[in-house]
Amino acid sequence: MRVGESVRRPDGMPKVRGTFAYSSDLHAEGMLWGATVRSPHPYARIVAINSAEARAMPGVKAVMTSRDVKGRNLYGLEIQDQPVLAGDEVRYWGEAVALVAADHPEQARRAASAVKVEYEVLPPVTRAEDGKVLRHVKIRHGDQNPHAEVVVRGEYEVGMQDQAPLGPESGLAVPDGEGGVDLYIATQWLHVDRQQLASVLGLPPEKVRLTMAGIGGAFGAREDLSMQAHACMLALETGRPVKISYSRPESFVGHVHRHPGRLTYEHGATREGKLVYVKAHILLDGGAYASSSTAVIANATCFAVGPYLCPNATIDGIVVYTNNPPCGAMRGFGSVQNCYAHEAQMDKLAAALGMDPVELRMRNALETGSELITGQVIEGPVPVAELLKRVERFPMPDGAQLLPGGYSNTTHGEGVKRGVGYAVGFKNIGYSEGFDDYSTARVRLFVHEGKPRLEVHTAAAEVGQGVVLVQAQVAGSELGVNDVVVLEADTRVGSAGSSSASRQTYITGGAVKAAAQAVCKQVLDLAQSELHPASELRIENDAVVGADGKQIVSLATLLGDAVIEETREFRPRKTQPLDPDTGQSNAHMQFAFAAHRAVVDVDTELGLVKVVELATAQDVGKAINPLAVQGQLEGGAAQGLGLAVMEEIQVKDGVVRNASFTDYLLPTILDMPPVRMDILELGDPSSPYGLKGVGEPPTISSGPAIVAAIRAATGREVNRVPVRPHDLTL
Repeated sequence: MRVGESVRRPDGMPKVRGTFAYSSDLHAEGMLWGATVRSPHPYARIVAINSAEARAMPGVKAVMTSRDVKGRNLYGLEIQDQPVLAGDEVRYWGEAVALVAADHPEQARRAASAVKVEYEVLPPVTRAEDGKVLRHVKIRHGDQNPHAEVVVRGEYEVGMQDQAPLGPESGLAVPDGEGGVDLYIATQWLHVDRQQLASVLGLPPEKVRLTMAGIGGAFGAREDLSMQAHACMLALETGRPVKISYSRPESFVGHVHRHPGRLTYEHGATREGKLVYVKAHILLDGGAYASSSTAVIANATCFAVGPYLCPNATIDGIVVYTNNPPCGAMRGFGSVQNCYAHEAQMDKLAAALGMDPVELRMRNALETGSELITGQVIEGPVPVAELLKRVERFPMPDGAQLLPGGYSNTTHGEGVKRGVGYAVGFKNIGYSEGFDDYSTARVRLFVHEGKPRLEVHTAAAEVGQGVVLVQAQVAGSELGVNDVVVLEADTRVGSAGSSSASRQTYITGGAVKAAAQAVCKQVLDLAQSELHPASELRIENDAVVGADGKQIVSLATLLGDAVIEETREFRPRKTQPLDPDTGQSNAHMQFAFAAHRAVVDVDTELGLVKVVELATAQDVGKAINPLAVQGQLEGGAAQGLGLAVMEEIQVKDGVVRNASFTDYLLPTILDMPPVRMDILELGDPSSPYGLKGVGEPPTISSGPAIVAAIRAATGREVNRVPVRPHDLTL
């Protein structure tokens, strides 16, 4: 396995066959089952909790409330504002209030329902306009009182999307008998989980050990704690292993969601189509607790204009607390919401100018050396215009095999109109605003059963993106060893950061590369000292070879019983916080760009939409595993399609009304069109192998392209997503 090769993931076939072990499959001898008592109100004061009936039920081993939290009853990714168990009040529907452990899951569920909680119901704040400001990000760039010859305005709304991981939140906590606990968990960031858990449990970090369990998707939903602290508390209380596995409805309140938003925009341009200014007001609903909202609103604000050169910008991004479900990280992380708005504005501006919408975008496209609205100058390839040209050049698809309505046979073509739409988006890769972004890797080389073996150990969370295989490819490439084993991710090695922000291949890949290179140097130094060869050496195909490629000595012979191990950290270039008054800063380390073209058929009488085809072009810097890159581009497009035309958590008066996959609609294989793709490898001079993060850009611009195509087919403004049938017919 080498960098640049298309390699099938080792977990692929087990997942297809149904033999892969997910966290919900975990089991331990003598295991108890945990269940959670949750609030039926979005906002209420807790008057009293009576658990006597639950404690007396058969099989029940423990009932715990906020009074039983040994450490600090608060946690949070950026702001520690969320209680492990609500004590004085509940702030959203479904908030955890008490815990139960029992011998059987049904006993635990029945006992949880028997816990009596007396509430004083309070009026909830459910409108973002009425919420309490959590963070206000300002961008003040250039002239704040500009004049333009052509001005267009628009108001846009984005609904709340769920990450919808197929594997619900689950994990197993095992007490060690000495006051510590081992947690086997599906998460995105082992070390930040441990940091929060140690505080909650009142334990030193070394007493809390985490190991990655099989994960069934994440997309941001697993960055925050869900049942981790609850399982550990019950395990330490009972002295027995405790497993918690959420049902699907519980999963909808057990993790954060994509922020719903209201966005107001004004674009000004010259009659020749050059942007003069953009003014925008972005309001995101963060829900009851902060999660990663402060970083999400920073992204939404920094990238509010899109990948366009804009000399003057006045942007206000505000995220607020409400009594709605908490919102946090989801694929695209703030740039998804603003892309719907800035791309609709570019289409509106093109119409006002009588200009082709692709031509308008290319005329304003960022280039290498362009200055962003944050004042940062972009280095490296910036192929915005090239990406647009490439998607525009794809041949148009022929007639659709399935008309809107699909197999329901609602139409034979009458009232069906076809539309084509374009969108381009971009965002940052990795952490920003001065956050210390790094990863740690340990690489170990030794002889196993007569052959050299490489062991790679990091804490990088495999969430389905293929980072395990990437580590093997990088280590194998750097050391020329065929047998590469990637150990389970756990907290026995230094932090790898979160599997988010499209950063793991870049940052952990960089750490593995550095550690492997250090091992390689030791091996070659050993060969030089023992063999005194006259030519340069390298390792290839399990052997030390000379400059002519001929084998000098096998690694197995050279190493013997020796074990060579190196640990390295990798840090990318540093970033700086945004200026609080102007938003000017070198706040981001890398940028990724993608463009999409969507072709849709719309039944204009029934308001039904069929996405006929998606075409995309994206610069990935270097495709470490081209097959995996294709999967990321297709999967990201599916989530973009979902938000564009069907996915929305329905929240009424703070209560989720569709917490199931029956009522929360997801794209299926029947909804996904063919995806044409053009993958560019232009190379980032600042990153390992020149790679760029890949996972998020496909979700950013795919949905806006679909909505643009719907507008083209119907002639309607369509300023809200997901687009609903009545938006196209009333």
